[in-house]
Amino acid sequence: MNTTESPVTAAAIAAAADRLSTAQATRIACAPVRDLIGTDDIAAAYAVQRAQVDARIAAGARVIGRKIGLTSPAVQQQLGVDQPDLGVLLDDMADTEESGISLVGLLQPKVEAEIAFVLAADLADGDLDADQIRAAVAYAAPAIEIVDSRIADWDITFGDTVADNGSSGRFVVGSTHRTLEEFTPVEASMTMSVDSGQVSSGTGAACLGDPLNALRWLAITARDFDAPLRAGEIILSGALGPMAAVTGPCTVTAEICGLGSVTATFIKEDNHG
Repeated sequence: MNTTESPVTAAAIAAAADRLSTAQATRIACAPVRDLIGTDDIAAAYAVQRAQVDARIAAGARVIGRKIGLTSPAVQQQLGVDQPDLGVLLDDMADTEESGISLVGLLQPKVEAEIAFVLAADLADGDLDADQIRAAVAYAAPAIEIVDSRIADWDITFGDTVADNGSSGRFVVGSTHRTLEEFTPVEASMTMSVDSGQVSSGTGAACLGDPLNALRWLAITARDFDAPLRAGEIILSGALGPMAAVTGPCTVTAEICGLGSVTATFIKEDNHG
């Protein structure tokens, strides 16, 4: 990935970050930011992402992991993009199966079923080869990512979604933990339902050929950006199948064969203050 300095001005990067942050604060979706940073200037897009994440950290949020997005061909087709991206997971994005997820704080949410990895070791040094990646995983767990775009009508290019922290919203990680000796991610099969009606299905192979390949891509890319993955972080490795829109209060359940299930419940009330 090209991480060289962008020709886009600092003022344009700041303006893009402000547009997206304002959309989140007001809960009113905004125009795309490609008029400010272009459609495929990767360095500029990640600079906008960093500016927003840094602002949230300054306001008290804490980094607890990363996400890789756009790993599934089905999702790439849904959004009209052709390569993976990454985003940052903050502690105020995490929900539990027991808590309701407020629709008030979301603009236009969609759900994806994923395999989450929790790291036992840093991925900062070495070759970051397949063996090192595998050895760094403490365990896998089922997860539902709630992706959300600050950009109206999901009218995004690659640069737009990267700038928008990979279209991150919230996420839920299930309580079942399996080591890689107990569970083989590439062999996983997934079904996802909304209020008991199936809306998505897929396999581990749909995630860059293997969710561990996705984790390796993320580890290499994060290190290239001088922000390597760290022990204890939660990694959302990418969708196993098509995403589905959330249009009102509902219960979303993802079943991943060999790994268990995870549920996210959406409610109208604003329970996050």
